[in-house]
Amino acid sequence: MSQIDAAWGAGPTPDYEQLAERFRPLFTRIRDGAIEREINRELPFEQIQWLKESGFTALRVPQEYGGSGISLPELFNLLIELGEADSNLVQSIRGHLGFVENVLNSDNPRRRETWLPRLGRGDIVGPAWSEAGDVQQSAFSTRLEQIGNQWRIDGKKFYTTGSLYSDWIDVGISDETGKTLAITVSRSAPGVTVVDDWNGFGQRLTASGTSVFNNVVVDESDIYDEDKFKYSPAFYQLVHLATLAGLGRQLSREVAENVATRKRTYSNGNAARAAQDPQILAVVGKLRGAAYTSGAIVLKTAEALQRAYDSRYAGDEPAEVQANAIAEIEVSQSLNVVTDLLLNAATILFDALGASATLNPLSLDRFWRNARTLSSHNPRIYKDRIVGDFAVNGTLPPPQWRIGVAS
Repeated sequence: MSQIDAAWGAGPTPDYEQLAERFRPLFTRIRDGAIEREINRELPFEQIQWLKESGFTALRVPQEYGGSGISLPELFNLLIELGEADSNLVQSIRGHLGFVENVLNSDNPRRRETWLPRLGRGDIVGPAWSEAGDVQQSAFSTRLEQIGNQWRIDGKKFYTTGSLYSDWIDVGISDETGKTLAITVSRSAPGVTVVDDWNGFGQRLTASGTSVFNNVVVDESDIYDEDKFKYSPAFYQLVHLATLAGLGRQLSREVAENVATRKRTYSNGNAARAAQDPQILAVVGKLRGAAYTSGAIVLKTAEALQRAYDSRYAGDEPAEVQANAIAEIEVSQSLNVVTDLLLNAATILFDALGASATLNPLSLDRFWRNARTLSSHNPRIYKDRIVGDFAVNGTLPPPQWRIGVAS
């Protein structure tokens, strides 16, 4: 069934349906086991492998390197569909998707020629940038040191989402002078340990836990300056919003299916079956409306990211700065709208069903837990202020941000 026939609206490009049909059988396979994985806490190693083998992880890689070379709006529409199948998988490859964008935007020919073939073959790169505890905003505790003629890194990272499923890990480090650098190491390198110790109440299968680097030997050619692509804050936030939009679609689907088959009704209701009760139908309609609106917002905002990406090739630096700032503003003014829609939907869904809807085998509580966890990653309380400052004072959004103890 096409996206239009499912009443989710047209895709971002005329060719989108043909593109999506490549992956929809895979999405169905992933969705079929999602509840069981959630209940039993089965990490999706197999499902991540399916994504690699299908070419999903190489969607943005140019075709000459083995990828599909698709646009950002097409990518985000597919992320919504994957999020509908299992929101854990979208978040698990979020760091990888950002790494791909970094390579695409890199001005370093050696880096591009090293990494694009690897990414085109399906290699996945996980993130290791955030650090827990009393770490400084201005520098990492994970350090790069030169010992003799060897370079080594030591440190511990947290929120290394998806690194347990990856082939490589992109590590944020500080050198002996405090300068921020990055290095990508093999996950199987001696001294690299990735631990599944994520104990958050939501997004339980994303392996968003600890990575330890103990005296890991690295090649000097793999060390590079931190060069995050300019629209990266907007990009990473929009991945979360696409995940939420997909979650909303699955939420509305499962509630509708449960209402359709429900036989028990209340004597003070409006019909002999829940499927004919207009008040219950109104709840289901509100859930679907929240999912539809969220998806439409994500696709519209993805157009701003595409403009930011395209602007770097125009040779007009002020226009590039403006395009990146506007992309950040568009995502910021979308974030709380989408988040509020889905958090509310994940709460009122139980109004369409009886107390049996809270039983563990249905796992309907996962929608609120996952939505709440996703919307806690990037502080949403700051977004309306940033948008308001732009609207009133013309203030552009702040650049790349870091978390830690302020200097």
